[in-house]
Amino acid sequence: MPDYSKLPGSLQNGMKRYIEEGVIPGHFLRAVLENNLSESFARADDMNRLHMYDIVSWMYNEAPIDCWGSEKKVKAWIEMRRAEKSET
Repeated sequence: MPDYSKLPGSLQNGMKRYIEEGVIPGHFLRAVLENNLSESFARADDMNRLHMYDIVSWMYNEAPIDCWGSEKKVKAWIEMRRAEKSET
């Protein structure tokens, strides 16, 4: 299980809901997950802009590889998690 405490506090809940439940994240977090650099910086607030390296480093080291990296991977992750939830 990823250690969400290593993320900025404002992102911890959103990242956890996305990874564990497939909840669509906010615009900034989704841009980061989709590996969209320009959109990530355009949507980042001052705090997230300062922590961009830490956020991406966390994803590389903690997040499941299949949940981030492209728009296609993010969509597939959301669909997979939602399907898993509907099975229970």
